[in-house]
Amino acid sequence: MISVERILQFANIPSEAPLIIEECRPGPEWPIIGTIKLENLNVRYNPMHPMVLKGVNCIFPGQAKIGVVGRTGSGKSTLIQALFRMVEPSKGRILIDEVNICEIGLQDLRSRLSIIPQDPILFQGTIRANLDPLEEHSESEIWEALRRCHLTETVGQDQRLLDAKVEEDGGNWSLGQRQLFCLARVLLKKRRILVLDEATASVDTATDNVIQKTIREETSNCTVITVAHRIPTVVDNDLVLVLDDGKVVEYDSPAQLLRDNTSAFSKLVTHLKRSSKSDH
Repeated sequence: MISVERILQFANIPSEAPLIIEECRPGPEWPIIGTIKLENLNVRYNPMHPMVLKGVNCIFPGQAKIGVVGRTGSGKSTLIQALFRMVEPSKGRILIDEVNICEIGLQDLRSRLSIIPQDPILFQGTIRANLDPLEEHSESEIWEALRRCHLTETVGQDQRLLDAKVEEDGGNWSLGQRQLFCLARVLLKKRRILVLDEATASVDTATDNVIQKTIREETSNCTVITVAHRIPTVVDNDLVLVLDDGKVVEYDSPAQLLRDNTSAFSKLVTHLKRSSKSDH
């Protein structure tokens, strides 16, 4: 009986948008610049629920590094879910290089974006299969991506090299190493837009520094959106978007915001510093 109820529950889940919309497909090289425009973006998870994002307006310039910060519940994760269309806008729109992402198929959208989540995803198999599951790249390209992510020495310790085994969930690698493997996978795909969703929140500061340094050095031609828990992660970004209660509170360079002690960003920095001291 319970199984039947579960099937009925799944049957009533609304279907996602089509994977491909033939009459509205972006060009093969899209996005080329990686400019993202949020125009009066309103998002709610259910018609009966209140808005989570409330009239968000801003532009992420192509190839810029943008930090997204705010207290828990401010709308950071919802913004990223809207970018990938895990949740559809209730009002407003998102444009990537002037293409309305809600007018194209989900596969055309999601296959052109890259994301490194807080919990990096590795599958049971080999290093090669994890980095290049569709076998689209040469061995030299894979090694180059590993080199750029400071992983050649790590992989070289196993004589099987790229055919070395990866345990389920990457259990035979540290969390920092798994993050770097995910970054290597991103570099192989050569996408113009990369999202880091609290990607380094669970690693130690030293590993965070290595990951951030690698990202800075290897993604100069990408638009990088970093949803950050640690303020140092976004201090050297080009721009910082501060959200509160689903609204844009501030959007400027970190240096400019830190010059004003009354800015929401400055107050957030002060709050986190106090929290970290109290933890010790």
